[in-house]
Amino acid sequence: MGKIVVSENATLDGVISDPTGDAGSGSGGWFARTSAEDLAVWGRHEQAEAEHAEALLLGGGTYRYFEQRWATREGEWADRLRTICKYVVSSTLVDPAWGSTHVLTGEVPSEVRALKEQVDGEIVVYGSGRLVHTLWEHGLVDELRLIVYPFLAGGGQRILPPRGTATPLELVETGRIGSSLTTAVYRSSAAA
Repeated sequence: MGKIVVSENATLDGVISDPTGDAGSGSGGWFARTSAEDLAVWGRHEQAEAEHAEALLLGGGTYRYFEQRWATREGEWADRLRTICKYVVSSTLVDPAWGSTHVLTGEVPSEVRALKEQVDGEIVVYGSGRLVHTLWEHGLVDELRLIVYPFLAGGGQRILPPRGTATPLELVETGRIGSSLTTAVYRSSAAA
């Protein structure tokens, strides 16, 4: 059975949106302000995660963002992203051309439950804020992996949707990437 792993880059105050500043938000660009040395270590970390994953699960916007930046790149990481099975939740994407991509067009919770039955191993979700919120609200996230950047964005989309009650998580691991990034891995209490 598959395991849904949400892997997010986030600011210290939990913002995931506009990391490169491409969207032009006032709170964006925090990823781009990270040192080249830390980004090199981050790249090795992310490549290792992609190598270990069985599949990627992405929202349509994140899929397009990745395709534009990775489809023509060279190297082992680009090769892995090209060949790994990608499942994209989208009502508008037709005939995807980037590697092994399958479009999920039905009800998200049902489609993801079926995907978890099909895939044996980690199904990693990058970015995909709206999709992550839906997965979280339906109890489909098994593990949350955060890479925290030492910036306060102040505003923007948060990792998880607001809830009316506290939700316990189990801390699995913490670490450091380079000199300024930290990692934290949590399991949902349902998966613990």
